[in-house]
Amino acid sequence: MSGFVSFVGSGPGDPELLTLKAVDRLKRADAVLFDDLSSGPILTHVRAGADLVGVGKRAGRPSPKQHHVSRLLVEYAQLGQRVVRLKSGDSGIFGRLEEELIALREAGIPYEIIPGVPSACAAAAAAGIPLTRRMTARRVQFVTGHDAGGALPEDLDLAALADPTASTVVFMGKRTFPKLADALVARGLPGDTPAILAQSVSTQAQQIDRSTVAALATQLAQEVGDKPALILYGPFAEG
Repeated sequence: MSGFVSFVGSGPGDPELLTLKAVDRLKRADAVLFDDLSSGPILTHVRAGADLVGVGKRAGRPSPKQHHVSRLLVEYAQLGQRVVRLKSGDSGIFGRLEEELIALREAGIPYEIIPGVPSACAAAAAAGIPLTRRMTARRVQFVTGHDAGGALPEDLDLAALADPTASTVVFMGKRTFPKLADALVARGLPGDTPAILAQSVSTQAQQIDRSTVAALATQLAQEVGDKPALILYGPFAEG
């Protein structure tokens, strides 16, 4: 007997940003495997009696291994249960979705993917700016700020990331941004390019700080903090 897995994007944290379909799947789930950033008020939509399993990964904290999370998904589904894998933002953007899909396909378990509000879009909205800007920011690019070991990825397309006409959003990049900023400036990106540090977007702890690429790099070299954050830079970030 095989169950069914719904990969649900929970948005950036505000439960009012959940889609109607996401709420429906949470109410009908037998088990919910959730990330840290998808906890709190969002879980109030889960029906009483459902299993709640925290499987979130946070930098610098003890976290479950990915193969363990994938195995849990398979095991719950093999019991015939309706399972929700709750991921922050949109599950298809730096959410380790592919590894979990592979595990389900290999086990022959059906699934669906329900998109959520991407945290990058929520960060731009919180800052009161668009992700694109006519005539000056025609392209949007998302990039991860660290590799599997926590370091700045060595295979980044620095020429693209230093494009002064692009809207760039760096996920999970607070610790590595000083190094990235040095590389971008060396590639020709002006140090005074507008930048935004958006932390704990859409929650009560939200903090939006406007700066420049050079100034933000200096700030993060001195103090990182533990709030989840996105870094946005480019001509669109001037607001």
